[in-house]
Amino acid sequence: MTPNLPKTELKRVVIVGAGFGGLVLARELSKRSDLQIVLIDKNNYHQFQPLFYQVAMAGLEPSSISFPLRKVFQSKNNVHIRVTEVVKIDTESNVIETKLGPVEYDFLVLATGADTNFFGMKNMIENAMPMKSVSEALALRNRMLQNFEDALSVETIEERHGLMNVVIVGGGPTGVEVAGTLAEMKRHILPKDYPELNFDSMQIYLYESSPEVLEVMSDQASKKAKQYLTDLGVNLRLGVRIVDFDGKYATTNTGDRIRTNNLIWAAGVKANAIEGIPVASIVRGGRVKVNQFSQVEGTKNIFALGDLALMTEEKYPNGHPQLAQPAMQQGELLAKNLVRMLKGQEMKPFVYKDLGSMATVGRNLAVVDLPFWKFQGFFAWLTWMFVHLISIVGVKNRLLIFINWLWNYATYDQSLRLIIKPKILKEKEPDVVKETV
Repeated sequence: MTPNLPKTELKRVVIVGAGFGGLVLARELSKRSDLQIVLIDKNNYHQFQPLFYQVAMAGLEPSSISFPLRKVFQSKNNVHIRVTEVVKIDTESNVIETKLGPVEYDFLVLATGADTNFFGMKNMIENAMPMKSVSEALALRNRMLQNFEDALSVETIEERHGLMNVVIVGGGPTGVEVAGTLAEMKRHILPKDYPELNFDSMQIYLYESSPEVLEVMSDQASKKAKQYLTDLGVNLRLGVRIVDFDGKYATTNTGDRIRTNNLIWAAGVKANAIEGIPVASIVRGGRVKVNQFSQVEGTKNIFALGDLALMTEEKYPNGHPQLAQPAMQQGELLAKNLVRMLKGQEMKPFVYKDLGSMATVGRNLAVVDLPFWKFQGFFAWLTWMFVHLISIVGVKNRLLIFINWLWNYATYDQSLRLIIKPKILKEKEPDVVKETV
């Protein structure tokens, strides 16, 4: 197999990764007729990462937060999509090696994002449940729901507690949102689905090694989120780390052991760097050091965006936060700078405009930090919903999500608790040829 891309005299921009940064860049460049854009991703869809947790908690279907790339670029003849993985970059020859074969580039943009960082803990890698993709969120949903089904049939109380208890590691926005959603499910939904189980005995733990949850947000947001979680019945364990998990017991750095079969890992990320990037440019967390124009250090025609890129500013000496906004803003500016390069004009340096941060804890409960205003509660929750709705790709997806949220709000329920497991196809048995005499 080969990528089989059309030959052209136009400059070719190869974009690896269709996350927030890569998609914005591809969309902006697709408006031009003097460039050929090749968009490479291992999936054929864009994923809206901030709502992964709602898929995992059975609040939304995966299709609601995913959008087909070919639908985005249906009318763009200069955009060529290839679903494959990049194996290596040859900076000398301006070629990337993919699982479909080699692809030449004039400009290469790496927007491969980040993956779960288990910090080398082998047991955690094997037994914890991450949530960095739609498929992982769906797998988490399947496992959680199956464990509730299994809890009906076990023989001992200890086994039942293990299947029902949940430990969440990481007190950032993802961990807080998962904990809050689970606590509300425990209160309003699960007892109706499983009347034979006593959900008073179900324990939800949130572990964070820092002294506060949502440490990246304001003190107001952090304190309010802590109050909301406590009121919802979440057991907060701050300043404590989970150091091991064997599938049945989670162990802390203080020696405590928590009986649980469910450990959700939301504690860290590592950038998805690709072999061939200059070694000197790869820094802490696998991120790639770039200059103010998103150029990878030591190269002229290779760029990096979003979670993968480490770009420093006076206000961000350790790089920008690994969120959607920096990636989108970098992608938008890079589209303009690539055009300036082609015209022989001077490129403009990137300056991150912080539009604020937010997190939802539960029904009518959210925290919002804007540059000019910090607020919490019901209005913050409405703001969170509005911002996420307008950020979703596709009118149909926005409508589906809005209907789901509206129904859930009106009924305290959502009817998406399906255990959907992939079928493993059996190998076809060879035909037996009967000999006749």
